[in-house]
Amino acid sequence: MNIREMAEQREEEFLSEYASLSRNTRGRDIQEAQCDIRPVYQRDRDRILHCKSFRRLKHKTQVFLNPQGDHYRDRLTHTLEVSQIARTIAQALRLNESLTEAIAMGHDIGHTPFGHAGERALNRVCPDGFIHSEQSIRVVELLEKKGRGLNLTWEVRDGIRNHRTSGHPATLEGKVVRLSDKIAYINHDIDDAERAGILREEDIPLEYRQVLGSTIKERLNTMIHDIVSNSQGKPDICQSPEVGLAMKNIRKFMFQNVYTNPTAKGEETKAENMLAALYEYYEKHLELLPPEYQDMVTKGGQSVPRVVCDYISGMTDQYAMTKYAEYFIPKAWKL
Repeated sequence: MNIREMAEQREEEFLSEYASLSRNTRGRDIQEAQCDIRPVYQRDRDRILHCKSFRRLKHKTQVFLNPQGDHYRDRLTHTLEVSQIARTIAQALRLNESLTEAIAMGHDIGHTPFGHAGERALNRVCPDGFIHSEQSIRVVELLEKKGRGLNLTWEVRDGIRNHRTSGHPATLEGKVVRLSDKIAYINHDIDDAERAGILREEDIPLEYRQVLGSTIKERLNTMIHDIVSNSQGKPDICQSPEVGLAMKNIRKFMFQNVYTNPTAKGEETKAENMLAALYEYYEKHLELLPPEYQDMVTKGGQSVPRVVCDYISGMTDQYAMTKYAEYFIPKAWKL
């Protein structure tokens, strides 16, 4: 028995009857030899962690387009916070931590530059539409490794695809990540909004604070403990009605008071226009795309709009601005 097989045996002995065991995976699209050390979900987590798309998340906007300070979240730090929250819940419920972490690490890997402003821009101009969760699947199935993809297991891809509010993950680990994503961004966006001076703790309605707590620490503690206590021994991931409603309402409060706030979002129209202009330019000048993207059209049969979206969505904020300046701003005007 090798190290991987011993790890799989420990899963069977220790994990919950509702956990996703590595041995029971529905597998990969392309069969490959098993690692002798790592079970499949741990291997998937490592593949995501080491890929280029994951590294680029550190230069992509979370909420604030141009934060004045070093302590605001970006898309990478958001991903790490989701991962830690999800692992805490999964460990408490004796679910598969490696599967949970792999889903969390990959859930935003297809996100655009400039956060949801970039997603809106590409969804508006692309005739096929654009959803970042579906783009994350394209990244891991096709775009990484120069068209070979990461060949992840079905369970990891299912969790990534279904992490949105409207999603229905097939595993409990995927359901943990889906809720952990909301717990993370609600709380860290409150923290960032307070840091930016556009929100004070006392602005949050008292009825929500009485249920969830009046600090980031208290709210995280309440939300995580509530899921754990209401999900133990059940084939589902649950919240109490009281905490679930308060969390839903505080999320609605954030949309009304932060996610549409001019201080946080005043520059978003410019970002959307920038990406829309890049999309139209690349659509007319495919020769400017890297060779592997051109090949996706000429040899792979992929549509031009989809491939242009692939390229732009993979950009960092800074790279998008650099390419925009290169194509649209005369050199003599650049500072």
